[in-house]
Amino acid sequence: MIAGIIGATGYAGAELTRLLSGHPKIDKLALSSVSFEGGRIEDIYPGFLGRISASLLKAEDVISASDVVFAALPHAVGEPYAAACMEKKINYIDLSADFRFDDDEETYNTWYGKTYQFPELHKKSIYGLPELNRQKIKEAVKPVIVGNPGCYPTGASLGIFPVLSKGFVRQDQPIIVNSVSGASGGGRELSRSFHYSECADSVAPYKVASHRHSPEIARNLSVMAQRAGYAAPHSIFTPHLAPMNRGILSTIYVPLVSHAPKEAEAINELFINFYGDEPFVRVLPAGLTASTNRVRQSNYCDISVHLDINGSTLIVISAIDNMVKGAAGQAIQNMNIIFGYDEKTGLDAIPMLF
Repeated sequence: MIAGIIGATGYAGAELTRLLSGHPKIDKLALSSVSFEGGRIEDIYPGFLGRISASLLKAEDVISASDVVFAALPHAVGEPYAAACMEKKINYIDLSADFRFDDDEETYNTWYGKTYQFPELHKKSIYGLPELNRQKIKEAVKPVIVGNPGCYPTGASLGIFPVLSKGFVRQDQPIIVNSVSGASGGGRELSRSFHYSECADSVAPYKVASHRHSPEIARNLSVMAQRAGYAAPHSIFTPHLAPMNRGILSTIYVPLVSHAPKEAEAINELFINFYGDEPFVRVLPAGLTASTNRVRQSNYCDISVHLDINGSTLIVISAIDNMVKGAAGQAIQNMNIIFGYDEKTGLDAIPMLF
C-alpha cells in the first residue's frame, strides 16, 4: 500500500514520514511539500539519511499515486485535496482543524475565521478520536474523511471521559484544564514567541481564554455527557508553553458530585475499567504521576488519578507526545482502523526514557 503525505516537511508531516516508513503495511511513501517541491526529504531532515529517501512531489501527483492520503497542512488549505481524494475514492486523514467539527461551520468560522469551501464533504467526515468514535470510523462507508483531533483536546478529553461517562461531574462548576506543551506544537515556521531567547528558562501561558482548541474540548465533553444522558459542564482551558521539544502535560480539575466515589482507589478502578481495552491509554497505578518523559516518541496517553483531601475534586494528570498521539501517531491509528489493521500496527514502539 502507498501512503501519501501532503505537507511532509512540517513537524507533523516529518513525524508521519518517520512512523509510516516502519509500518509493515506500507510499501512506499509519496511525499509532497509546497515549500521544498522538487527537493528530497532527506535533505530537509538529514536524520532520514540511509533510511528514507524520496523526492518531494506536487500534491496532485501524491494523490494520484496513493491508497491513503494524510494532510499535514495549515488550516483552511486542505479541503480541495480532500475533494480530490473523495473523487478518486481515496481515504483522507486531515491533521488540521478543517474536519474536526463535522458540519458545524459556525463553530469553525467563529474560532478559525474561515468558511467551508466544500460543505458537502463535512457531512461525511468523522472526528478521529478513536476512544470516542472508533465504531464510526470502522463502519463508515469508504472512502472516508477523518478529522484528526488537536493535540490539547486529545490529552484533556481522555483525562475526563471516564468520570463524565458515569455522571460523577458537577454541572454547576467548571472543569479546569491547564496544559503545558513543548515548542514543537507551534509548528516549524518560526514566530517570535518560539525564539530560544523568548521561551528558554520560562513557562508562560498564551492565548488565555481564546485558544482554538477550547471548543473542541467542549464538544468532546458534550458528546460523552450526552451518551451518559446529561449535559456537560462548562470547561475552561489554558495552554502554556514550556522549554521542551515534545510533550503535553494536562492537569485537569474536575468537581465531583456528592455521590461520586470518595476514595482514590475506586476512582482509579473506574478509569482502569473504562480504558481496559484501549491499546494506547495507560492508567497508572497509585503512587505514579503521569509525566511527558515516559511517553516520548510513543502513541501512549498516560493518565494518573488523584483526589483532593476532602474528596470533592478529582485531579487528573494526562501526558502525551504532542507529535505522536497528539498528531501523527493518532492519524496512523485512524488509518489502521479504516483498513481493518490491528490498531497497534506500526505504533508499538516503547517510549524513550530520556
